[in-house]
Amino acid sequence: MAKTKSIYGVHPGVLMTEKWIATLKEKTGRSLDEWLALVARKGPKDEAGRRDWLKKEHGLGTNSAWWLAERSLGKGLEAGDPDLYLKAAEEYVETMFAGKKSALRPLYDALLKLGLALGKDVKACPCQTIVPLYRKHVFAEIKPSTNTRIDFGLALGDTKKTPKRLIDTGGFSKKDRITHRFAITSAAEIDNDVKRWAKAAYDRDL
Repeated sequence: MAKTKSIYGVHPGVLMTEKWIATLKEKTGRSLDEWLALVARKGPKDEAGRRDWLKKEHGLGTNSAWWLAERSLGKGLEAGDPDLYLKAAEEYVETMFAGKKSALRPLYDALLKLGLALGKDVKACPCQTIVPLYRKHVFAEIKPSTNTRIDFGLALGDTKKTPKRLIDTGGFSKKDRITHRFAITSAAEIDNDVKRWAKAAYDRDL
């Protein structure tokens, strides 16, 4: 459990990695600290070499080898630590809306507030380029696609009867979670239509 207080929630991927770390010794015969010590003592110097070495010499899967190689060089610590992730999440958002995209920050804040207000079980889990909103799965995402536009993506499945401004992304045919999006360029565009369809996406994710 994270101790850091934040408006954001811990990304499901971080929780999965945390669980993986806890079971690493049982599954591989070595704890995280033991793997890191082995890599430092006998592994190659570079990250790519360490990934290949862990896979070929020790039979680790691609994801495990990738993460251990990264971790062995002091990178990616937030991927397995809820508190470090929440601190990084704040930085992701600050970076996302820095510079030429800074004018989009009020729109982001308004969409985030809208999403979190849909239910107590909603959590926003920032990544480096998007902010997905979760219930049980991702049901919406906030993405600054250009310097003047945020795309507010929604998971609406094969829903067809939608307003013209709610754009079909083609996501359903590609089996993506996000299937539709609103292009938001001003606060006035975060209207009742946006709220209604965000609620519809939330309600679908039971």
